[in-house]
Amino acid sequence: MALIIDNLTKIYKNGRGIKEVSFQVNVGDIYGLLGPNGSGKTTTMKIITGLSRADEGDVQIFGRSVENDGEKSLEHVGCLIEAPAVYEYMSAKKNLENAAAYYKNVKAARIEDILRQTGLLQYQNDKVKEFSLGMKQRLGLALALLSEPKLVILDEPANGLDIEGMVAIREIIMKQAKSKGTTFLISSHLAHELEVMCNKIAIMKEGRLLKTATMKEVLEKSGSLEKYFLEAVESREEESLWK
Repeated sequence: MALIIDNLTKIYKNGRGIKEVSFQVNVGDIYGLLGPNGSGKTTTMKIITGLSRADEGDVQIFGRSVENDGEKSLEHVGCLIEAPAVYEYMSAKKNLENAAAYYKNVKAARIEDILRQTGLLQYQNDKVKEFSLGMKQRLGLALALLSEPKLVILDEPANGLDIEGMVAIREIIMKQAKSKGTTFLISSHLAHELEVMCNKIAIMKEGRLLKTATMKEVLEKSGSLEKYFLEAVESREEESLWK
């Protein structure tokens, strides 16, 4: 098992957060977290990657607890949470070289390879401040994939992109999963984007996990992920009325 999320709860002072979130991601999955803004997707991902601590619950990555064995549990994880953490005044290549210094085995050839994979090779010496949003997202993805991690966590990687940018990011993810066997956990509020990319899905709303399913089950039951999401939300609202 690549990732086990067990009963995660995190409540902020304003009362928002997540409550009793549990799901599992198998090795090789492209697993989607679908929900509107404010549903708890980013909070969940921050806890998974050690950027935030849960009030209750546990996260295990390849059998290691993030709470009890943080550094070891995250050594095979790459992530892009919210906006890419890049230096605007540096070139794309320099940003990757800086990141490579934190890893033992990332050589110059790997930097060139990831620039090529993400379509940034011809822009490698351009300053990041000159990049479009789509190119910055590509660089963020390049940074997440640089160390050839086994598990990649991506928070809204297509956010703010045009259609061409969304397709480019999707193709990079799907190619990486197919060629390297990389496991992905990807959040989005865009149902169609996850439908064409993921093999499994979890539905979140207002800090709660409503449903999990394979994409095959989703399409057989509802015909589209969008319809499945709306049905899951409607079902939960009906349950709440009877409580």
